[in-house]
Amino acid sequence: MKLNIALLAGDGIGPEVIEQAVKVCDAVAVKFNHEINWIPALTGAAAIDAVGEPYPDETHEICVNADAVLFGAIGHPKYDNNPSAKVRPEQGLLKMRKKLGLFANVRPTFTFPSLIDNSPLKRERIEGTDLVFLRELTGGIYFGEKGRKDNGETAFDNCVYTRVEVQRLAKKGFELAMTRTKKLCCVDKANVLETSRLWRETVQAMEKDYPEVEVSYEFVDAVAMRLVQWPNSYDVLITENLFGDILTDEASVISGSMGLMPSASVGEKHYLYEPIHGSYPQAAGKDIANPLATILSAAMMFEDAFSLKEEAEAIKNVVNKSLAKGVVTEDLSGNTKAYKTSEVGDWLVQHL
Repeated sequence: MKLNIALLAGDGIGPEVIEQAVKVCDAVAVKFNHEINWIPALTGAAAIDAVGEPYPDETHEICVNADAVLFGAIGHPKYDNNPSAKVRPEQGLLKMRKKLGLFANVRPTFTFPSLIDNSPLKRERIEGTDLVFLRELTGGIYFGEKGRKDNGETAFDNCVYTRVEVQRLAKKGFELAMTRTKKLCCVDKANVLETSRLWRETVQAMEKDYPEVEVSYEFVDAVAMRLVQWPNSYDVLITENLFGDILTDEASVISGSMGLMPSASVGEKHYLYEPIHGSYPQAAGKDIANPLATILSAAMMFEDAFSLKEEAEAIKNVVNKSLAKGVVTEDLSGNTKAYKTSEVGDWLVQHL
């Protein structure tokens, strides 16, 4: 196959981890006789510095015309520390999701046998954890009307959802549950929020179309508690934008490092794959960042966007081998040797 992939390295450690993912993908392409056409594009703080926009029109056109997008990370301290900044890297991420119609964020959470004791949670609580969050990405409080009034003394952010937005996300959740253990949990705050009541009644109305799926409904605060008590009691969870943002970051510590977890953002036509970690500017340029989340995101890309399951398994298998042999960056090395970002990438390529 010929694969046209938009490459958005972004900011901070983004370019470094993306570079390793490209090396691994190119090795897989050689091994399985594919051709990858990488199309680089600017986004985030790097795009602001270059053209004044965090998601330029040129980048959007590249993403629209690509078969998939591989994305690093965005964010820079000079914007984080300036609450009055009118243009921010994160605006580019929201704009990209909206313009590409990436309404569902797919975030798996699983454990690695060789790293299970790296987790801050007890082994007996997390062994066997294999769950997936589907977070709605283009609605809710992040996209609602926001502003100030009373001479700036009062701020507001409106949370708005339509039934159609809930239905399309829930449909993906039901379909994913059917391929797994047929368990689906709808996470909301229906005892307080009207948008959550819309979520709950919409999902309840869809149950009849998926009679084999066992559906549960839980409040977000209860799920936050149970995620660290009995994470393996969950399989597929669906939720709105803000709740999903918080819960998926909480779930990421189960594996032992945010540097291990991949994700996908998908819509009806477009697919984007990215690690769940941020731009980690303190580590930028030091060759110490963990590239495995980005590399595993590339594995998701091969499997989901291109239906190349054997290629995806090859990546996942070699990542598991590297972890078992201790070929890891400093966030996972403990008292043993820490490998550089580039050294991990080189080892994976060599052993593919």
